[in-house]
Amino acid sequence: MTHSPHRRGLPPLPVDDLLGSITGALRAQGAVVIVAEPGAGKTTRVPPALLSLGRDEGREGEVWVLEPRRLAARMAAARVAEELGEALGETVGVQVRFETLAGPRTRLRFVTEGVLLRRLADDPTLRGIDAVVFDEFHERSVSSDLGLALTRHARATSRPELRVVVMSATLDPEPVAAFLDAAVVRVPGREFPVDVRFAEREDPRPLEERVAGGVRRALAQTPGDVLVFLPGAAEIRRAAERCREVVEHAGGELALLHGDLPAREQDQAVRASARRKVILSTNVAESSVTIPTVTHVIDSGLARVARHEAWTGLSSLVTDRVSRARAVQRSGRAGRVQAGTCERLYTRHDFDARDAQDAPEVARAELAEATLLLVTLGHDPRTFAYYEAPPEASRRAAFELLERLGAIDLGGAVCAPTTVGKRLAALPTHPRLGRLVLEAGARGAGARGA
Repeated sequence: MTHSPHRRGLPPLPVDDLLGSITGALRAQGAVVIVAEPGAGKTTRVPPALLSLGRDEGREGEVWVLEPRRLAARMAAARVAEELGEALGETVGVQVRFETLAGPRTRLRFVTEGVLLRRLADDPTLRGIDAVVFDEFHERSVSSDLGLALTRHARATSRPELRVVVMSATLDPEPVAAFLDAAVVRVPGREFPVDVRFAEREDPRPLEERVAGGVRRALAQTPGDVLVFLPGAAEIRRAAERCREVVEHAGGELALLHGDLPAREQDQAVRASARRKVILSTNVAESSVTIPTVTHVIDSGLARVARHEAWTGLSSLVTDRVSRARAVQRSGRAGRVQAGTCERLYTRHDFDARDAQDAPEVARAELAEATLLLVTLGHDPRTFAYYEAPPEASRRAAFELLERLGAIDLGGAVCAPTTVGKRLAALPTHPRLGRLVLEAGARGAGARGA
């Protein structure tokens, strides 16, 4: 019988009442899709329930929880460890690129998507893992799509007992439930009302000027901490220069939050402070990470997205408008513990003209790295069962590039990796860059090439 959060003295969350339904669905079907509104507690309460389920059944493997970003993985792991009354690194661990905090007792591991792909490359059967949880799956990165498809393949071929959970606040559950032959569990949220305000007209001023104006208004008119969504680290630095005096004049504290910061600075940015805090953040604070002191959100309406650049043959990050769904998710960060407010730095007309949902990354990104992984695992990317098939042009371009790099052989009945391709697949970089490193090493200039 799964352990109730209430028996551990934890505050009740909406998902608690449905943990029995979730574990029951996993016993019956081995896969479940959870649509949980913000504030439901899915990230912190579902993984421990899966761990308890496995223990009740005598399983000894780990539960892996995939988060879209390193900060989300670290914060979720720390919160779950705290709720279990343990230090991080004991039962609950975290593993992201260049950082692992886990031990011999670790059974619940929060990881980023790339960590799962590396594990699949080393062992496609995922031995020692009892369940894989794809959190915030609506973000639909190439890595999460590929990880889901490969995990499904492992269940279908060698690990029928492997359990899969997909969780999201905004995902349409039916397509992924059909893909996995999974049950669907819907969980109500615990979100407070948020008063959303739009710009009255288009503002031609630089973004940092508009942000400074929004921060000034927020500090004068609203209580609580302020969370500002900006597209990237460069915009955060420029906005910080314009906002610092405004925040300090109001007796507040300015914090920056983006993926390039050291873990210590990221943790400090989301930690409660005695002073009012203004947090300038990229999309790392959109989901998974709850900052309970935030009651006002300022949304630039922009984010960095990966797009294929034909002239480089690589994916690059470009600034684009977020979808309506992501804008709603951003505004919801102001209403996690009490009623809040959100100022969007764009007009209502602009909002209404945006796409309803973001396109999945597989529809717009370059696929050479994913294609090479599939080939080295023995799959034919031309027939592989993706959750959502990539465009034929992208698939063809990936084949052409890998063939030019000498990474794959298309001459046989099936697509196969070459010796060079296997070496490229072992490098944590794009095949084009990896080929440069290998060639530099062959010419005695490995350090320079790297």
